[in-house]
Amino acid sequence: MAIETDEQTKGERTRTAILDQAARLATVDGLEGLTIGHLALATSMSKSGLYAHFGSKQELQLATIDAARATFVDEVLRPALRAPKGIKRLLAACDAYLSHIERRVFPGGCFFSAAAADVGTRPGPVRDAIAAQQREWLTLLERLAREAIELDELNPETDPAQLAFELKALLVAANTSFILLEDPTAFARARQAIAQRLQTPTPQPPTSPQTRRSSPTSRR
Repeated sequence: MAIETDEQTKGERTRTAILDQAARLATVDGLEGLTIGHLALATSMSKSGLYAHFGSKQELQLATIDAARATFVDEVLRPALRAPKGIKRLLAACDAYLSHIERRVFPGGCFFSAAAADVGTRPGPVRDAIAAQQREWLTLLERLAREAIELDELNPETDPAQLAFELKALLVAANTSFILLEDPTAFARARQAIAQRLQTPTPQPPTSPQTRRSSPTSRR
């Protein structure tokens, strides 16, 4: 029984490593460009070995989305929810989102923004999975905005759904400017715009060596 458990653990570790690489590739090549053959080259595994984990391209895509969602929870949601309720938590959610792009958690920026552009016009389970995550993220921002209103930290006339929409738009704009335009000021501009919208002091960006290394200009 111990040997069987060890084999299962090893298989889970292998699957996790495959999906981590798949999610990174998908932000560069797109979910539609993610194939068993392409992933085999990137992971130095055989196609038959990958087929043992994923029986089809769609199964691989859906598993990759689940893995990316788990990363988003770890990198964005958990850090945000550690902040006190109210406007600090709302700001923390926005800043954690910007930070995970800035640190190149995925080389192509936000996994879900990249995937939305890739599969947005392709009906099916893959599109549905991306849409579900995007709705969850928008709903969370709306809930955090509502909590800030209830704590009298935002104007009581504020529409939480409208505010969540505007904040998400600013976050996506920063992602696009950083990835597509290689604009190193994208995060500072986004943080300033968010602070102005919430009428709070502009949060200071991370200044760790890892952050500095991840900027597009530092790689030239």
